[in-house]
Amino acid sequence: MDKHQQQQLSLAKCSRQKYSEWIFRDVPSDITIDVSGGTFALHKFPLVSRSGRIRKLVAEHRDPDISRMELLLPGGAEAFELAAKFCYGINFEITSSNVAQLCCVAEYLEMTEDFSKDNLGSRAEEYLESIVCKNLEMCVEVLQQCENLIPLADELRIVSRCIDAIASKACAEQIASSFSRLEYSSSGRLHMNKQAKREGDWWIEDLSVLRVDLYQRVMTAMKCRGVRPESIGASLVNYAQKELTKKSSLWNPSSQTKVDLISTEHERLVVETIVNLLPVEKLAVPITFLFGLLRSAVMLDCTISCRLDLERRIGSQLDVATLDDLLIPSFRHAGDTLFDVDTVHRILVNFSQQDDSEDDMEDASVFESDSPHSPSQTALFKVAKLVDNYLAEIAPDANLKLSKLMVIAETLPTHARTVHDGLYRAIDIYLKAHQGLPDSDRKKLCKLIDFQKLSQEAGAHAAQNERLPLQAIVQVLYFEQIRLRNALCCSYADDDHKPMHNSWRISSGALSAAMSPRDNYASLRRENRELKLELARLRMRLNDLEKEHVCMKRDMQKSHSRKFMSSFSKKIGKLSIFGHSSSRGSSSPSKNSHRTDSRVIERTCASTD
Repeated sequence: MDKHQQQQLSLAKCSRQKYSEWIFRDVPSDITIDVSGGTFALHKFPLVSRSGRIRKLVAEHRDPDISRMELLLPGGAEAFELAAKFCYGINFEITSSNVAQLCCVAEYLEMTEDFSKDNLGSRAEEYLESIVCKNLEMCVEVLQQCENLIPLADELRIVSRCIDAIASKACAEQIASSFSRLEYSSSGRLHMNKQAKREGDWWIEDLSVLRVDLYQRVMTAMKCRGVRPESIGASLVNYAQKELTKKSSLWNPSSQTKVDLISTEHERLVVETIVNLLPVEKLAVPITFLFGLLRSAVMLDCTISCRLDLERRIGSQLDVATLDDLLIPSFRHAGDTLFDVDTVHRILVNFSQQDDSEDDMEDASVFESDSPHSPSQTALFKVAKLVDNYLAEIAPDANLKLSKLMVIAETLPTHARTVHDGLYRAIDIYLKAHQGLPDSDRKKLCKLIDFQKLSQEAGAHAAQNERLPLQAIVQVLYFEQIRLRNALCCSYADDDHKPMHNSWRISSGALSAAMSPRDNYASLRRENRELKLELARLRMRLNDLEKEHVCMKRDMQKSHSRKFMSSFSKKIGKLSIFGHSSSRGSSSPSKNSHRTDSRVIERTCASTD
């Protein structure tokens, strides 16, 4: 047996032989003590010798032969029985399941060193410090026992000491687990093996048995100690799965009993507590879990701040959500929509505002990049596709108003959708389900569609769709004609450069309309640089022509002969402005005149330089 086991055994066994004679059955009891949950017939002397409170009550009573006493003892009859055994010298073991009760009953009965050496209070405190606080599982068990001992357990710092011990132990376990996952790569560099299983989070299951208020305090202490956000999130998911299991009070509000109402209050408290404990880091918890919390918050009528916090968190990572996540049932009065459209709209607003704020914070140098898509643009594309699928899912609802459908479709910016096939499909489903919609509302709804961004298949369907207004069909036919003309121009690109150039311009314009402002700006900058280069080449050519013109003007002033005119015509031919050689088409002058004119031109240019 090692030293630690000997210390634990000596602390756990509490015995006294001095007062063992008071246990004899033939000695009648002289005092009866009533506590919550039981009545005890005992003797005054062993109790008075250990308990300061009982000693004062006996001394202060007018009747010296007091035979009955009532105590409001924390822990009830079970705790008082252990204290009485200690006073009588009966052996019992201090464990993690009773040490909190012993500490509280010793404090209440004033069983301290002032009244007896090695009293119950000092024994329990020593066991708590040297044994319990060094073991995480024991701390959790003690916290469970403290649930019925608050606020006295708080005053004695039993709860705070156990919470600090749990947070410290979990943090140390994670550090040790991180070191165990360090390994050297093939290049000799030290890195973290992300595929290795994390073994420092075994405490997650243990904490799920705590009451919600104590669990909240433990999680807060862990955050302060620096426990990983992923571990905090995993613990919250596990705790929510165990606590939010009573479905009868949620799905049948009309048949709630008193027990169901209490259960609903408990589940509401659990949801609000978990939301307050969520890490601020993105993706610390799965977005499906956030949507589950949001559904529970709507069902349980949690506080507005709780629901808005969840909507904000979901909006910040909406690009990883699925259609099933967005389909939040509506729990309002009859006659409302099947799904909670207002909540989804607020989530989309949070996503759009978050995207705008990120764009504003980015440096202007980002626009210099020629990359086709930024991460935020990719998220916009994903969310736009998700929204179109959501609109198609809720469109058949007969109670869905046109204004709600339009406000969902208009929440995202125009450059979020490069193709409008999904939006057209959703609007077509809505028109089919709401055939009594007035023509003015149909026109208003179809204005959301950019028919130029429809695919060939969607355009062919829209051109024959009788549910669309006449103006919309005309637009579809017009853009289909443009698409056909562009296709014909491209087919003759090898024969004629001009149609190819026009076709490129048209397709470039369509592409520019489908691009985001950032990408459109980058494309315009590239075109601007090309135009600047072309302009610089034209300026150089113009300077050459001006020099040639000065030379010819001075030659004309010095010579009026026919030889000079012949040289002048030959010089004009050398300029090749129109890309043809004039020397071949004109009659060749004599060799002498050609040499004379060459000398004149050389002298003139030299004087000009």
